[in-house]
Amino acid sequence: MVHRIPLNDKIYHQANSAWITFRGVTAMIVDVHTHVPTHVSEVPSGEEIVNPQMRPDKTVRITTTHRDFFKAMEPVDRVISFGIAMPPDRPAVIGEKDAKKVNDATATLMAQAPEKIIGFMSVWPEAPDAIDEMERAYNELGLRGLKLGPNYQNFEPLGENALRVYAKAQELKLPVLFHQGTSPIRDAPLRYAHPLVMDEIAIRFPELRIVMAHLGHPWQDDCLVVIRKHPHVYADISGRFYRPLLFYNGLRMAYEWAVMDKLLLGSDYPITMPQEVID
Repeated sequence: MVHRIPLNDKIYHQANSAWITFRGVTAMIVDVHTHVPTHVSEVPSGEEIVNPQMRPDKTVRITTTHRDFFKAMEPVDRVISFGIAMPPDRPAVIGEKDAKKVNDATATLMAQAPEKIIGFMSVWPEAPDAIDEMERAYNELGLRGLKLGPNYQNFEPLGENALRVYAKAQELKLPVLFHQGTSPIRDAPLRYAHPLVMDEIAIRFPELRIVMAHLGHPWQDDCLVVIRKHPHVYADISGRFYRPLLFYNGLRMAYEWAVMDKLLLGSDYPITMPQEVID
């Protein structure tokens, strides 16, 4: 038997947010999960990076330009974009080791279309100047959220330094988007990106708006019970559609637990294009 998951007006407006009218609701498409392009203009041939592990159905081109980005974002109305500030001992394949450069690059992209792009900052919580950089990115660059990847960035998500970053984010009213779940990086501890860790963070910081990326895959059940428990915790569905059985089961549980309105549209560009997710 095929069980169809019904959509109501509230679910469509919150989770699938375009200027489209559906069941009497006019909504905007917002992609909450995109990565800032690696290059402003053309990518030199010697700097091109591709990754065959990111998706089961195709090889992903990691290196992209601003032109690539804006072309891909044509189907959506608003975009949240960010880089990842990597620690000094990690390869910079998915990010940059200098948080200032990461955040400056995000601000540069945002300045090209401020009516469309919302920039999120990133810091490495173990850095001595992490709080100072958060304040600079907020006050000088106008970035209005924080992107963290505890396993990519190799920091203990319940450690003292991480907690002070969350406290500053709560003070500045910055939503925090956490990478959750699996990673192709072999030395990235998966424990750091488990949704049950988010439960503990949410308890300690009841005013901190948290978004768990990728529906916590493959730990979708844990992700969903956390967003059901905490009114200030959400999840995005980026990087899910190309694992259809897992994604379908996740949506079924989200519907059964009445948290469909807490799922946010995200593409994980450049791994996935927004149009693929919308379709």
